[in-house]
Amino acid sequence: MEKTVYIIGHRNPDTDAVVSAVGYATLKNLLGYKEYKAARAGHLNPQTAFIFEKFGIPRPEYLPDLVPKVKYFMQDKVETVTADVSVWEAIGKMEKTEIRVLPVVDSEGKYLSLLHYSGFARGVLTILNPEKKHRFSTSISLIQKTLNAQPIYIAGDADKTFNASIHVGSSSTESFAKRLEAHASEDIVVISSDREDIQRICIEHKVKLLITTSNCVIDKELRELAETNKVSVIVSPYSTSPTSMLIAYSMPVSVMGDKEIVTVHENDTISRIKDILKNAHCKYLPVVDDENKVIGIISEHDLMKEPNVEVILVDHNEITQAVEGIEHYKIQEVIDHHRIGSIPTKNPITFINRPVGSTSTQIAGLYKEYKIPIPKEVAALLLCGILSDTLILQSATVTDTDRDMAEYLSSITDLDIRELGNEILMAGSKVGGRSASEIIHQDMKEYTEGKLTYTASQIEVGNPQEILDRKAEFMEELAVERRAHKGLFSCLLVTDITKLSSVLLIDCDSKFIQFITFPKMEDGVYYLQDVVSRKKQLIPLITEQVLNYSN
Repeated sequence: MEKTVYIIGHRNPDTDAVVSAVGYATLKNLLGYKEYKAARAGHLNPQTAFIFEKFGIPRPEYLPDLVPKVKYFMQDKVETVTADVSVWEAIGKMEKTEIRVLPVVDSEGKYLSLLHYSGFARGVLTILNPEKKHRFSTSISLIQKTLNAQPIYIAGDADKTFNASIHVGSSSTESFAKRLEAHASEDIVVISSDREDIQRICIEHKVKLLITTSNCVIDKELRELAETNKVSVIVSPYSTSPTSMLIAYSMPVSVMGDKEIVTVHENDTISRIKDILKNAHCKYLPVVDDENKVIGIISEHDLMKEPNVEVILVDHNEITQAVEGIEHYKIQEVIDHHRIGSIPTKNPITFINRPVGSTSTQIAGLYKEYKIPIPKEVAALLLCGILSDTLILQSATVTDTDRDMAEYLSSITDLDIRELGNEILMAGSKVGGRSASEIIHQDMKEYTEGKLTYTASQIEVGNPQEILDRKAEFMEELAVERRAHKGLFSCLLVTDITKLSSVLLIDCDSKFIQFITFPKMEDGVYYLQDVVSRKKQLIPLITEQVLNYSN
């Protein structure tokens, strides 16, 4: 498959992560790089979903993980052959491609079997074995095409298949006539040279097909007799020996196809198919879709190549926050505005990380750097990203760069900053009817300090009391999350967008409680005056407490 470069934000993506991916992928496309594609590593939260619906913009592709899959390694440019094509024609197709196998399909393109050299070699050797009497399925038209033979007279349907009993007319007329009589009940095909006596015996015995070799044509009298007796006659350009060899290849590929080869699907993981591929006779597996139609081929050799996927990370740079499986792919770039975490790369990369309030601010700035006009719908998304991540330019993380860029995007879109900001914040602040698990996971990030890990979620609401009234439910879910991550603690920052302060709910190891220095409201609940930013305010403060605990 052609290479795809996914531009993707962190797990449980917020608005800034999703719109940044869309904005940067659009910029890459406008610069002429069509392989770049926006993606998201989680479902859209209510605020982000509202924004995409408001502006009528398609959501980016959902990638729940980047665990190596068949579609990232398979070859999608693969020839197929229908079941009624001769083995000889199929070999010709295989010789012209790098893939030494050929999927056999029906008239609708659905997979039937796999043709490979070892498979049809066994079949041909069986037919050519002089110790065994063997008949094989073919048709007059397949024989004619395989031999490049000249038709003289064709009786009946040339495309109708039959079980051919092959004989070479090289013995005496007496013994040959006896042989034909012994096989009278079979569909006999005779290969004859220029011997008129043998030709006449064949026609008189009403064989199915007479093949004369070395371009020898029967005389007019015999031709008339052939028409009377309904005996088909064709002329091979080859001598008797190569004609006898080639005729075996006139079988339809449906006879030679290996039906034991297992098919796989594009979303099957590589770990699942490795043993299947290892045990396949030809070390190739056909890839089919849900309708069993062939869409590709994968081989052991393909697994040794680089995958056809690379990534650009936006709005994060820590491995614990990245989509699962990211370590298997080349990271081209990182564009972020958070602390520098640990995400190792094999090669030097472009790494843009500025202390601004939003990744969307940086993406919009790149349009300016490349002197590319921002499409109006993209400008609207990026403006929403800035306003969401900075609480309408009121967060402690906001910079003059964010303010200037918001004004610039507002001018392009003719959208009022305050009105739009309030609209999107209210869309994301609704908690009624939503489970504690959904709210905690909609914007959750995992952090690592030394050997310790913890998770921090955030939600912005108009009234934190809606969360506090369901404290038991949220504390139970935080405990589940902490155990799942084997972490020191899991917390939820509930930010009051009207008072620009927050309440922190935290479930933690009992030994860590004494290191928490925030004003305590009740067990597991703390008040954080003027704290609205997880990135710039909560994480630095709580990291200090974690370090004190670890020391």
